[in-house]
Amino acid sequence: MERHHNYIAGKWAPSRTGNYYQSHNPACPSQILGEFPRSDAADVDAAVASASTARAIWEQIQAPQRAAILLRFSQLLQDSKDELARIITLEQGKALCESAGEVARAAAEAAFAAGEAVRLSGQTFPSERRGFSCYTVLQPVGVVAAITPWNFPVVSPVRKIAPALACGNTVVLKPASLTPRSAVYLASLLEEAGLPPGVLNLVIGSGECGQRLISDTRVRGISFTGSTAVGVCISEQVAARMAKLQLELGGKNPAIVLDCDDLDGAAQEIVAAAFLCSGQRCTALSRVIVQESQADEIRQHLVKHMEKIRVGNGLDPQTTMGPLVSRHQLETVAGYVRKGLNDQSTLVAGGQQLTESPESEGYYYAPTLFDYVSADSALAQEEIFGPVLPMIRVRNAEQALEVANGARYGLAASLFTGNRHLVDKFVQHVESGMVHVNHGTASQAHVPFGGVKDSGLGAFSIGPTAKDAFTNVKAVYIKW
Repeated sequence: MERHHNYIAGKWAPSRTGNYYQSHNPACPSQILGEFPRSDAADVDAAVASASTARAIWEQIQAPQRAAILLRFSQLLQDSKDELARIITLEQGKALCESAGEVARAAAEAAFAAGEAVRLSGQTFPSERRGFSCYTVLQPVGVVAAITPWNFPVVSPVRKIAPALACGNTVVLKPASLTPRSAVYLASLLEEAGLPPGVLNLVIGSGECGQRLISDTRVRGISFTGSTAVGVCISEQVAARMAKLQLELGGKNPAIVLDCDDLDGAAQEIVAAAFLCSGQRCTALSRVIVQESQADEIRQHLVKHMEKIRVGNGLDPQTTMGPLVSRHQLETVAGYVRKGLNDQSTLVAGGQQLTESPESEGYYYAPTLFDYVSADSALAQEEIFGPVLPMIRVRNAEQALEVANGARYGLAASLFTGNRHLVDKFVQHVESGMVHVNHGTASQAHVPFGGVKDSGLGAFSIGPTAKDAFTNVKAVYIKW
């Protein structure tokens, strides 16, 4: 069994605690994937100290050189796609084709960030006083903490690390403890790409490590992706010391079906977006809001496409949906299904775990569809983070918009319609950071990504807005 370590100051360093834990394959939980550090405050402090020291070096490296390193990193991601995809599938569970797509997406985002390194321009302003020049420059915030989730163990870290480095910051990465091997691999690729020692540091451990990072006054920027509950706690703590904060949080994303001309095509898009990554995505379509006149037909199409899903080990090329990531996640999903049954919603498909002994046979759960779900029920309001899709029937577009905006989240929304007037209405009034029309919630590697309400705070990631999270604006006035 291979033992892995933290990466601090350009070296692979054993945890100061001397304690390690084992990670497991969710498709076969008895399979141990490796041993990883149970880091403590001393490990975090060493990583932050390393990043603080490396700031002076990295900030002096010119933007084109930073871009070249990130471009090499992007190419290394592409070159190692097969190996890294296998690592993702082994520790997270998703189908191998999904994992390969995740690596390719990470490479594309890293390449975009490389280009941003040489596009960090400020603005010039006409002066109201003769003899003055007025302009702004963008400067790195300093040391950035990147705290990432288990559902996208490659693209989520890259989405933080690459733009932070492009902007001249140094980074301490704290990955999810369920998926540490992917983070180790990323650190090794950045080292191979030529990143100077200390510019990227990796600390593996529990949430206590993240807490230590957040409270360290040397950390001037925090980028966190995870649950809204944890994000709120982080926001409260960071506000007290006025550090820069970017939060990507939960979602309860509606698929709104109104006056739709192609219900089969809509159902295909919805099923793909709902059950990709076993529903364990913040952008998963997690409720269908449909006008009563089209509800029965869309339900038939949803069931038809759900029946095409092949649940199994992600390494099997026939698999299109893998296991849930952990026993805890399996129990959480089962709990929501029980709530749906208790609320007298109609179970249309699925609703059961697929193995008798999950600890030995894997954390598999059937793709599940409920109908006649109340808009104020737990199924319709709370983020399940699993393969459960509720249908909510409405009378008209006004009620559909009211239901869509009735959840605390505002990450993404999809509208399926042939009515151009409805497109304009929903794009304008739906409360979400992203709107998709006649397709699922797939984003692109150069377009801003983020949410409103309880789904996010701070600058959107991806695309040109990412630099706003990792730079400060300095205004300059010069009298000649």
